[in-house]
Amino acid sequence: MSAKQLTDLSQLCIHTITTKPWGIEEAAKNFSDEGVKGITVWRDALVNRNIRQTGHLLRNHGLEIVSLCRGGFFPAKEKKKREAAIDDNRKAIEEAVELGAPLIVLVCGADPAQPLEDSRKQIRWGIEAIIPDAAAAGVKLAIEPLHPMYADTRSAINTLAQANDMAVQLNSSTVGVAVDVYHLWWDPMLETEIKRCGENDHLFAFHICDWNTPTTDLLLDRGLMGDGAIPVNKIRAWVEATGFNGFYEVEIFSNKYWKEDQAEFLKKIIKAYKENS
Repeated sequence: MSAKQLTDLSQLCIHTITTKPWGIEEAAKNFSDEGVKGITVWRDALVNRNIRQTGHLLRNHGLEIVSLCRGGFFPAKEKKKREAAIDDNRKAIEEAVELGAPLIVLVCGADPAQPLEDSRKQIRWGIEAIIPDAAAAGVKLAIEPLHPMYADTRSAINTLAQANDMAVQLNSSTVGVAVDVYHLWWDPMLETEIKRCGENDHLFAFHICDWNTPTTDLLLDRGLMGDGAIPVNKIRAWVEATGFNGFYEVEIFSNKYWKEDQAEFLKKIIKAYKENS
């Protein structure tokens, strides 16, 4: 099963981190000029800016604000660090409200000084602690499972099954999951777990890019769709079969592409989106 070819940009969202050399103002103008309809904002793009005014700027360019990245990083062996993480997530919720973002993506974190099981318990406790704040603000939370190579410090949630289990256990309409093909394409249970997302009505976000072969950097060498090993089109078909009709979010960390002319890179993103997503 494969998805139909994308012929327009009505569901294309690009993360600000994807075109990192551009400030958010420049990204907004250029995305809009090329017909992109959605933007996901990374918190670093908001530093030293009036967040509410930035939200107005994005919407004035015809961009829908899809989500804010990122919250999370709950686990720590020290209680003070865990409390600081919860405070920072509450701040992220406030920023999402100011920006007008309906969703925060959670990169859940891990502490290599303790067992993964402890980190997972602390992730659940951390999300439980902020659910009331998020619900009161009308902001949803998406648990994003990360590739196992990041289990030491970036996330103890490494499969979609783990993310689904946690979302079900938390039992809140505020909490769901984000599916990122870069982190999950290898999982033999991926189709089954995406279907489970649909059954529980908690698939909140879908991120796309590609896995370069060979990979030269495990963080900063993501590829454009069609560059590498990920069957993006097949996974998109599984996502669409759940009834998901949200944005397809291009999230690429790439030392290679960040060195390029970003206007030319944006054209490549759009071409790859239409032809290989």
